[in-house]
Amino acid sequence: MKLRERISKFFYPEPGSPPWRFILPFASLVVVFILVVFGGIHTWEYTNSPKFCGTACHTMPPEDTTYKLSPHSNVTCEECHIGRASFVDQAMRKTQGIKETYYEIFKLYEYPIRAKALRPSLDTCEKCHRPETFSDDSLRQINHFGNDRENTATSIYLIMKTGGGDARQGNARGIHWHISSKVLYYSDDELSQTIPYVRVYNDDGTYTEYTDVESGFDPSTIDENKLRQMDCVTCHNRVTHNFKEPSKSVDESMSNGLIDPSIPLIHAKAVAVLSAKYETRDEAVKAISAIEDDYKNNLFDYYSTNGQAIKNAITEIQAIYDRTVFHDQKIDWTTYPNNLGHINAPGCFRCHDGKHLNDKNESVRLECNVCHAIPVVAKSDDFVTQIEISRGPEPETHFNPNWISMHNQVLGPSCSNCHTTKDPGGTSNTSFCSNSACHGNVYTYAGFDAPALREIIKSQLPPPEPALEVPVLTEDPTYENYAGVLLTIKCTGCHTEGDSAPKGLNLSSYAAAMKGGEDGPVIIPGNSADSLLVQIQSADHFANFTVEELNNIIKWIDAGAPEK
Repeated sequence: MKLRERISKFFYPEPGSPPWRFILPFASLVVVFILVVFGGIHTWEYTNSPKFCGTACHTMPPEDTTYKLSPHSNVTCEECHIGRASFVDQAMRKTQGIKETYYEIFKLYEYPIRAKALRPSLDTCEKCHRPETFSDDSLRQINHFGNDRENTATSIYLIMKTGGGDARQGNARGIHWHISSKVLYYSDDELSQTIPYVRVYNDDGTYTEYTDVESGFDPSTIDENKLRQMDCVTCHNRVTHNFKEPSKSVDESMSNGLIDPSIPLIHAKAVAVLSAKYETRDEAVKAISAIEDDYKNNLFDYYSTNGQAIKNAITEIQAIYDRTVFHDQKIDWTTYPNNLGHINAPGCFRCHDGKHLNDKNESVRLECNVCHAIPVVAKSDDFVTQIEISRGPEPETHFNPNWISMHNQVLGPSCSNCHTTKDPGGTSNTSFCSNSACHGNVYTYAGFDAPALREIIKSQLPPPEPALEVPVLTEDPTYENYAGVLLTIKCTGCHTEGDSAPKGLNLSSYAAAMKGGEDGPVIIPGNSADSLLVQIQSADHFANFTVEELNNIIKWIDAGAPEK
């Protein structure tokens, strides 16, 4: 009997057949329907799973390795690469896989692979993370080890200003302001590492344009269709697939005890061997294994009693190599720049490099404390770490958007009113101005020395501060021979002409000082006890007079506060 006849008799039994013969075809169809539906659902879920994405394709081992070590290791691949959406929308988006399958079968990929069809963060990141609610700052501790024999350990402490904000929080400040606000940018390179143009929108729909003065870019020629809106992935581009540079990988392994920090020179040796280029993995493994021979030959006394610690370190160094270098896919820790930071890639400095100026020659602010507090470096024997967070009034100069680019040219006596200034520009960590976390790094991607920017800043530099010293009194104090000089040195860093003067108090001239500020006169001739200047200076203030200086001011006021 032919197959067609068998199928026909199965679905159309002859009259008089037992009842089960009539029921069986429908029951079979129900079973097949259930198998197809549940099989299809299982297949759909499996093709969206990290196991399928990470192991079924020969291009994915690098991404799968870093994914499993990432903060998103419990997030499925499709949630980011397809986005949370209806089944129909997801199915349409997944048709991209037809092209990927074709390239996979015929091995047509060009390495290294770069994703070109990512979903916007509104469909992915912001389904879990809501930038408007990122209002709290957070503490970061970054551990480093030196390349000296003792692998000297230091920690950098940072208060990260991770706030965002919206209308309910008023004037939004902090890193996630970029997402709560509308910011467009133009980039002409595949990885968006060069951004010559930025457009920042205001609440009323107007916008301010910033152009890299070194780029030669003409905003009038811009194609509006090529502008991209800044979103989470603009900065968090490697949050799940991050191939860390050797120094960072080694620092983390040493911090976690996977590499014993007491092994002499292990940090320098590990970073050096991981930074070298190798043709094959076998070649790399041999080079890493040779570290053991190095200790045998040059530090045998140490090796003889600590050989196992060295072997454990070598095992971990090889593991670092295996999760950061993939020869088949032509990927290593240099392939994909990480935009979180500004040392090993442009990152923040793509816009905040000091060179992006508006039509008023004001820059997209290049300031450390826009995104985080000034970093504090602590050694292993520093039992107390003090993190400085500025809360008080700032001098007028600090409100210049180009302040950081010019600050090394305007160091003056008034700086010491708020900051310790020993060894300015050094790395001794003996003062606020000798911070090794700031001055100990080379900021390749910042525009500090950009020629065009230097010329623009020249016209914005404030006049040099006079090198004044508080005079020694040999006669009765007057404004001219004493009080004026003291106020200039101790007070006019903040209390000077301009809208930034706290409480509108200007102490830069005799007339202004006698006029007072928003709270009225601060100097009442003949009555030092009721003079606000004396009351404030008798308590804790940002820049306090010494006891002798305060007594001289009291004497001056009680004498009628004479000008001459």
